[in-house]
Amino acid sequence: MIEIDNLSIAYGKKQILDGLSLSAERGECIGIVGPNGCGKSTLLSTMAGVLRPKTGSINYYGKDALANRKVFAKMVGYVPQENPLLPELSVYDNLRLWYPNKKELEGELEEGFLQVLGISEFIKMSVSKLSGGMKKRVSIGIAMAGMPPILILDEPSAALDLVCKEDIKRYLQIYLERKGTVIITTHEESELSLCDSLYVMKDGKLHQIDKTLRGELLTARF
Repeated sequence: MIEIDNLSIAYGKKQILDGLSLSAERGECIGIVGPNGCGKSTLLSTMAGVLRPKTGSINYYGKDALANRKVFAKMVGYVPQENPLLPELSVYDNLRLWYPNKKELEGELEEGFLQVLGISEFIKMSVSKLSGGMKKRVSIGIAMAGMPPILILDEPSAALDLVCKEDIKRYLQIYLERKGTVIITTHEESELSLCDSLYVMKDGKLHQIDKTLRGELLTARF
């Protein structure tokens, strides 16, 4: 399970995370919403081990991730908003950087999560020639190398077409059914519908909200 306690991060005099706490169980999906600049991406980057908090603790399945950074690499798959792919390489070569076991990669492409994402259909293409939706699918595929039990996604469906959004939702449903834990920032109705708990970020903290307010969230000025 995930146990986040008292996380604090400041950029200069601006407090971004202010004693923030969060917990999640296996198979649970946590959705986080809030206006641009409120700290959602900072939180997710911290949970993925990219940023280090000034105070607080991060425990994944009883292991202190801040004391042993290998915990992040083993436990967390992270999909940032920015494209992490190398454009000069093919899709296959990008995946090989994260799947050192070629047999494992081939298996995932044939009947695993990479197959669910449809990546085998454009596996030989150069990343520079991919659409935004294709790049996002590959980014998720890379995050799932080694089958981490925690998947952290920052606005995964932003600016994608409806077909790709539905494909990503279907993938997340399968991942949750297999007892993976998802932490996601999103304003997409289809992704919010997957969430067991919803939070709004305000003043550096997370405030749990009633899921029946999902419609109001979609129309709010975030």
